[in-house]
Amino acid sequence: MSIRTSVHPSDLLATLREREPLVQCITNAVVTGFTANALLAIGASAAMCDIPGEAGPFARIASGLLVNLGTPTAEQRDAAREAVAAAQSANTPWVLDPVAVGALPIRTALAHELLGFRPAIVRGNASEIIALSGAGAGGRGVDAVDSADDALEAGRAIARRTGGVVAISGPIDIVTDGFDQVRVTNGHPLLTKLTGGGCALGAVMAAFLATESPLDAAVAASSVYGIAAEHAAASAAGPGSFAMGLLDALAAVTPAEIATEARLS
Repeated sequence: MSIRTSVHPSDLLATLREREPLVQCITNAVVTGFTANALLAIGASAAMCDIPGEAGPFARIASGLLVNLGTPTAEQRDAAREAVAAAQSANTPWVLDPVAVGALPIRTALAHELLGFRPAIVRGNASEIIALSGAGAGGRGVDAVDSADDALEAGRAIARRTGGVVAISGPIDIVTDGFDQVRVTNGHPLLTKLTGGGCALGAVMAAFLATESPLDAAVAASSVYGIAAEHAAASAAGPGSFAMGLLDALAAVTPAEIATEARLS
């Protein structure tokens, strides 16, 4: 069953830019710069605070937190544990991005551990979501081999376990609260040619968590990010110019454009 969001993504984009949320990112080394720039472009502030002793205190003052398991060094794993415990204590909403879980044992065990701290949003591709639910072995590295619809039941199970929502990324994004779902059909295939395209979306979701409920935040982030990708692709010559264009499009997209171009069902 599909459900309607309580607030349209266009309104949440305007709210985000008014509030300028501070997003703490514990994310992978491959995408740190792009992720920070995506947050700045959308209207948020970025803090890549990912060392033990600082990660917990910062999570208490941040507007939202992203924990991305792309390159989980020992120090970063400790920082993630510290940050999510502090976030839970301080009611700071946070996003878990379980990159490449399934076949890789260290990050898979950590992802299951962190689920106990009840992320507001779990964002991953279909294969990652299936693996995180215990129903599969993951994809091909960071690449999905399943569709979002294949992962829907797994996403529902995770959402019911955490009390949050699961955002399954793919050609069609699906956001579920464990019972119902919203489909977002905005986006462009060039996102799959950009290192950090999905990782940056997780950070944008953390920014939108400062504006509304997890369901509305995840839908808004997917819509705005997908529409910006469509705008960037319209003038891109390839993946390189698309990457630069996506940052420009995130900064330039307006609530009025989101109101008319968001495709939700």
